[in-house]
Amino acid sequence: MNLNLIQGVNPVPSTIGDAIESARARAQLSQRQLSDRTGISQSTLSRIASGQRVAKMAEVIQIAAATGCTVAQLTGIGAAEHVQCAARASNGSGMQEMRQRLLHFIELDAYLDDQSIPQAQ
Repeated sequence: MNLNLIQGVNPVPSTIGDAIESARARAQLSQRQLSDRTGISQSTLSRIASGQRVAKMAEVIQIAAATGCTVAQLTGIGAAEHVQCAARASNGSGMQEMRQRLLHFIELDAYLDDQSIPQAQ
């Protein structure tokens, strides 16, 4: 496993494969058990973990659900990186302020999803 090791600091996964392996280990699952839970073949999981194959987003979502992690934890990409927005301010607000408020709500929504808190009906 390719990890950034700094003495006295917990290793930080440097690739999505490393993050998946770390999540699998924390969930105390073998590759075979993870394969059974996700429907992704063990050989595919092994290739993803070793960096020989790029994980598809559907696979990342399945792995996140099976290991109890979030997609953001596995990919290292938070809500802000997923957001592109265009808007017209009618109340004199600047675009940066509007973007920050939008990101706040998106990150809050992602957090609630991660915590399995259902949407209000």
